[in-house]
Amino acid sequence: MSDARQIVCRAISTFTAWAIIWRGRMAYNQWNKRLGQGKSKMLPQAGVFHFLWEICSGGVEEGSALRTFGRLTNYDAGISEAILSVHHNSIGYQLCVRTSLVEPFEARIGSEYMVLGEMEITTDNVPVIQARLLLDADGVNFPLLERAVQEQRKYFQQRDGRSTLETEVANKRDG
Repeated sequence: MSDARQIVCRAISTFTAWAIIWRGRMAYNQWNKRLGQGKSKMLPQAGVFHFLWEICSGGVEEGSALRTFGRLTNYDAGISEAILSVHHNSIGYQLCVRTSLVEPFEARIGSEYMVLGEMEITTDNVPVIQARLLLDADGVNFPLLERAVQEQRKYFQQRDGRSTLETEVANKRDG
């Protein structure tokens, strides 16, 4: 493959990763504008990207809206549950996804999926996602998506840190 073609392919993959991250946020903002400020509380949250290993290790609180991705390794239509798995740092992680809200669901075992849903904790202290949206994500460059999510987190931390610092400086100046 020529150098120019590799650069174009890399640019398209980068754009795809960023588009996936921002698509949900933009749709949520558009619905808020359509419904007005008073009714926006009726909409569910857009969901923050969390990696499967963060969810499995207890890094996400119950009831929060989230997005994640993984490979579909098991699906039981009888009880409307799917299992997503991912390997990270030589460790395998698995997460149960309840699919009752997205049925009928044509599961393809071995395919990559992205999930948007709410975090639940079972009585056995096991994390489960109640899926609102389940997308077949075969063809998505997941290492690039992971990098994009990490860059987005760094940006938000810098932005929030700057706004906190600016508020403290303004308070000292005014007070």
